[in-house]
Amino acid sequence: MPGQDARATSKVVPETEALRGIWLTRGKDGRLTAYVPGDGGLRRWTETRPGGPGWGAPDVMPAPRLTHLAVTQTAEAYVHFVGRRERTAADGGVTVDIVHAIQYQTGRPPSAWHPLGTPHKEGHRGGPLGAPVAVVSRPGELHIAVRDGDGGMRLLREKPGGRWGVWGVLHGKNIKGDPAVVALDSGCVTVLAATDEGALHWQQAEPGGRWGGSERLGVTLTPGSPAALETAPGSATYYGTDPADGVVAYRADSGPMPLGGTPGEGAPAVIRTVLDGFDCTVLAHRGTNGCAIVGVGVTEKEADGVWWSDTGVPCLTTPALIHDAQGRVVMAVTGADGVPRVARQTDGPGLSFEPWREL
Repeated sequence: MPGQDARATSKVVPETEALRGIWLTRGKDGRLTAYVPGDGGLRRWTETRPGGPGWGAPDVMPAPRLTHLAVTQTAEAYVHFVGRRERTAADGGVTVDIVHAIQYQTGRPPSAWHPLGTPHKEGHRGGPLGAPVAVVSRPGELHIAVRDGDGGMRLLREKPGGRWGVWGVLHGKNIKGDPAVVALDSGCVTVLAATDEGALHWQQAEPGGRWGGSERLGVTLTPGSPAALETAPGSATYYGTDPADGVVAYRADSGPMPLGGTPGEGAPAVIRTVLDGFDCTVLAHRGTNGCAIVGVGVTEKEADGVWWSDTGVPCLTTPALIHDAQGRVVMAVTGADGVPRVARQTDGPGLSFEPWREL
């Protein structure tokens, strides 16, 4: 709780606790916040001032038996939390639903968790329901994509003002793992998901509008590995793990481009930043050796090469990437000990990081 030593409340996440990960957000005041699962919910650390380097003592945000979590922000820096929750039913089985909470200000308590139900029909057990992925579109609509128990893709949308729609269907089948979702500057949202026969892609025809049919792309991705980033106005690049080529990048106007990187399980974190005057893309993932691996290349010029470096810092899941109040890249990881560690970009050329700091 606030006032306690951060190290004293950093506990090992039990193996029976499914929720894993680390998330970074930047508030309207410029301060970063790190969220890590722990006993009692989400442990939360916040910078003491914009740009750091200091962080305050942690507090705990209650989380109602979440197995998975998605975190996204609005243009006003409101933080949306979308979780997959499991509960024991009266007959001893497991019921699953999607829940939502929102944090309006840095360091302030979030709202209560509100159930959003599931796309399954009443009485259908939701054990196979996938993990939610969430983004906020330019018009301010929260979109939640989730793989349903029948291998299809479903989408739920919250319009500005808090009015929820109904679970819609994105046509496709045999979807494996979590999708990648990105909100474009055009106001449209796109979704990509892996299947055994290749990746499926969906895109809104217009902001807030209807979705077209699925498009099958000529790229094979390991389930759970896709990630997406807008790399040009109205255009996304998709990243993921090809079983034969490691990390690959894919755009609608080109075939899959091998990037290397020796990725382990999960999707990479991706962010754009300016390095030495060049618009660059930074990728970070958990390598096959269990450590955080970072790659840098000029945006949409992957053919010129992506330069990878092994941080040597163990990480339990995909690292988190964000810009701080000074525009520097900040990377965060969580090790098997449950302790979050952050590294901040130095002022030197290229992309290098200061020594890692334990929170």
